[in-house]
Order: sequence, then C-alpha cells, then structure tokens
Amino acid sequence: MMDNLLFVIFPYAAVLLAVVATAQRYFKSGFSYSSLSSQFLESGELFYGSVAWHFGIIAVLIGHLIGLLFPERVLWFNGVPVRLYILESTGLLFGLLALVGIVSLLVRRIVSARVRAVTTPMDVIVLVLLLIQVALGVYTAIFYRWGSSWYAAVAVPYLRSLLALRPDVQLIAPLPWVVKLHIVNAYLLVAIFGFSRLVHMLVFPVQYLWRPYQLVIWNWNRWRIRGQAPALSQQPVEASEPIREPMTRRRPAFTR
Repeated sequence: MMDNLLFVIFPYAAVLLAVVATAQRYFKSGFSYSSLSSQFLESGELFYGSVAWHFGIIAVLIGHLIGLLFPERVLWFNGVPVRLYILESTGLLFGLLALVGIVSLLVRRIVSARVRAVTTPMDVIVLVLLLIQVALGVYTAIFYRWGSSWYAAVAVPYLRSLLALRPDVQLIAPLPWVVKLHIVNAYLLVAIFGFSRLVHMLVFPVQYLWRPYQLVIWNWNRWRIRGQAPALSQQPVEASEPIREPMTRRRPAFTR
C-alpha cells in the first residue's frame, strides 16, 4: 500500500503540481522566473559553492539521463571491470563535488547576515532537500556498489513504466530503503519546483551570447560595498591643513 502511494500516485501528483504551478507562475509573475542571485550581497563563498555545485550536479544528472536513455549500452559498458570502476569512481567524484557545493551554499545562507536577510523559507527547504538528495546518492554509491548497473537494470525499467503510464512498482520493491528515500526525495523536489528558484533552469539566457556588451562603472569601492574588504581602523589624525580624500579612479568593466 505504501509503495503504491509513494511510487505510483505521488510521482504523477508531483509532476502535475510542478506543471500547473510553473505555468501559472510564468504567466502571472514572469519576472519571478529567476535565480534571484545574491551575488551583489556576497560573492566569495557563492563562487566556490556555486561552481562546485553546478559542475557536480550537472555531471550527475547527465549520467542519470544517459542511463535512462541507453540502459543497454550502460550495462554493456560495465561488462568490463576496469570501465565499471572508472565509471563508478567518476560518478562518486562528481557526487562528492556536488555535496561540497551544496553544503557551502547552505552554510552561506546561514552565516552571511546579508544573504540571510533575503533568504525565504522556500530557499531553505530547497537547499535542505538538495542536500538530502545528494547525500543519499553519495551514501548509495559508497555502500551499495555498482549503482550504475542496477540503476540501468532496475530503476530505469520502473521509470520507463511511469512514462508509459503503466507503473510497475514491483521492480523497485526489493530495493534498499536508502534508494527508495532517494527516489521519493526526487519526487518532492519535482513537486516544489514551480514554487522555488529552481524555475531558473527553464529560462537559460541564451540571448546573452549575442547581445552587446554592457558598460558597468563602479562609483564606489565595490569590495567595501559587498562587505568583503577588511575594516579600516580609524585613527585620530592631526593635520595643519584640510585633509583631502583621494579620488578613486573609476574603472569601467565590460560584461555580458
């Protein structure tokens, strides 16, 4: 009964909710279709966390997609032990990279006062769910070896049965609870997709590739504005003539 609820009914409900919420948000609040970047508030931790997260999760998702589209080829590739070891090690490496990135982004949301001020409850929910999802994937890769093979042999037929509207829950019934939780958590992420910043995945700014460069001129010290420069100690100064503040040279920056 529980398996039917979690792996038959819930997937379709999550997809339906995601489609309806995403479409409604696009037509009613189109300007909210953005990642709502907080880079101007803090950029140091964001750079390291975001780069690690995106490189890691994109590679992992591509691996899952290849397994979904070409399961027979994956099983054939894994037929040679050396290739199986390389594939498993590569997947684990990118999974760990994504884990480090999402932890860094979550810590940044908590530690930085400026970023915390613009953080919504949905931001925290998404980060926590992503952290759980990646952590479960890394745990599975470490303690349940050869996941690429049994993913192609067991999980892919189940996912294809969902797409064909003929769900076969018996395919994943014997899987460990960690793997089942990994699947259910993925459905949760799909369900909240339309209510979160994840919608920015659908509006990749391809027009940036050909639009003219923008000229950005900083009127102030941009590092001090972002709160990343060390505070200068204010010492009393005795001077016989008026102190003139040095004029900062404005440096234009060309950016897309």
